[in-house]
Amino acid sequence: MRIGYPCVNYTIGCRGDRTFRLKSCSEKHLVETAGVNLSCLSQILKYNIRHRLLFFRITSDLIPFASHPTWSTDWQARFKSEFDEIGRLIGQNRIRISMHPDSYTLINAEKESVFQKSQAELNYHVMIFESLGLETSAKIQIHIGGLVGNKETSLKRFVRRYHQMDKRLQRHLVIENDSQLFTAADCMRIYDETGIPVVLDVFHHDMNNEGEMLPAMMEKIVQGWTGDHGPMMVDYSSRQERGRKGTRAMTLDTGHFGRFIEETRAFDFDLMLEIGDKEYSALKAIEIVGHDARFVKYFTELESADN
Repeated sequence: MRIGYPCVNYTIGCRGDRTFRLKSCSEKHLVETAGVNLSCLSQILKYNIRHRLLFFRITSDLIPFASHPTWSTDWQARFKSEFDEIGRLIGQNRIRISMHPDSYTLINAEKESVFQKSQAELNYHVMIFESLGLETSAKIQIHIGGLVGNKETSLKRFVRRYHQMDKRLQRHLVIENDSQLFTAADCMRIYDETGIPVVLDVFHHDMNNEGEMLPAMMEKIVQGWTGDHGPMMVDYSSRQERGRKGTRAMTLDTGHFGRFIEETRAFDFDLMLEIGDKEYSALKAIEIVGHDARFVKYFTELESADN
């Protein structure tokens, strides 16, 4: 089990997701901003290594507007040394990496133009992984998309669009259940047609399900995480106390998290904490799972490999 958090780190004062308005864009501005973001990513990963946080979701804003025609510079070549250094850091410490494009990335879009733009955005994420030298256990996480027509036609449209995509992209793609439209069971229907692994979002499953208990759903989902996909990925958060139903907690509810860890003890997985205070909650989670056999086993293996 690896514990992680998404995109930014508040402790070190270096977010790594700087961007700007497209109308303010210039080649110099793009290169400067991307350089700062890559430097921040390196600093965040070094912080995470020191604190045993070995799962991280890289921001999609790492290279601003990379899938947009604005870029005329070959950013992979321009920042090769930075990517090589970060890639070595990831590889030497066996850090699990993921990315999560925004909600406008729609594989099941009806319009061909939207699908093509979505493919371009996803290809940018693959290029990040390739620049870092990552294997297929690095995952690009997306939702199924919109509901146009009925659910069945929307699911079929996703499957059809998926089969039109480049194989190098398909190998990194995973899908996630959402809080309103598509359940984890819907994601498994797509898995049955495509073999795309499913990331179970615990918070979304609590809000939108087909009556399945969490362990039963995980038992089904884990089947798709075989071979080069790496361990199953799970997103965790809980509801904000006294907040609206769809509001995530801003800090770790240690009681809820402890019960979740006990409930899922039968499974090995890498855990992404989608909680407002980022690394602060991740450090609390480390304290709770510090003696969990899954967590201890991973770090024992890592230390043995180093020796």
